[in-house]
Amino acid sequence: MAAVGPDSLFIALLTAVFVGAVFTIQVAREFINFGAGNLVGGVLAVALTRELSPVLTAVILAGRVGSAFAAEIGTMRVTEQIDALLMLKTDPIDYLVIPRVLACCLMLPILTLLSLVTGMLGGLIIASNLYGIADTTFLDSARNLLGIWDIFSAMIKAFCFGIVIAVIGCSWGLTTTGGAKGVGQSTTTAVVTALLMIFVSNFFLSWLMFQGTGSALLKGM
Repeated sequence: MAAVGPDSLFIALLTAVFVGAVFTIQVAREFINFGAGNLVGGVLAVALTRELSPVLTAVILAGRVGSAFAAEIGTMRVTEQIDALLMLKTDPIDYLVIPRVLACCLMLPILTLLSLVTGMLGGLIIASNLYGIADTTFLDSARNLLGIWDIFSAMIKAFCFGIVIAVIGCSWGLTTTGGAKGVGQSTTTAVVTALLMIFVSNFFLSWLMFQGTGSALLKGM
């Protein structure tokens, strides 16, 4: 949990700040032209909560944590440490995989929530300093457009992405062959596979969670 959560916190929050700032720059300049500057905060909040925070945090963890899992367990495989565990009547799945899956499932939703708050802070700074949008207007818009279900959906996505990252990283590590070269190949393949599965699963999760026409903008107006 320490490796997945606190050790990944800085890079996740730094990414979230700049994503929120860039999204605000792109949205605010267009919305102000249409006289809808009061909706900038809400649109940023909805985009971060439903999509950007869970996906980008998962991408960061896939590159940082998923690769570490694959490399660590792959090294154990090629140096016969896993065979030694089997000789000691220790199940490698229980000993190596399940703790990593639980760590990702627990810490990724927390990181996603912190990334959401940090991304909103980055957007707030840009909106108030570059576009003259009042802080209260920005935050009121976010509160009006954002619903409880949006927060829950972000947590559900993050939980599912945590399972994907840990299972793929560990499975490629356990199937590593070919010495040091095999460890490198497994690590690379684990990251690529995890990223692909994050994007694919994100589509199906979004499709299940947000069917029909939305009403968030109507509430904000």
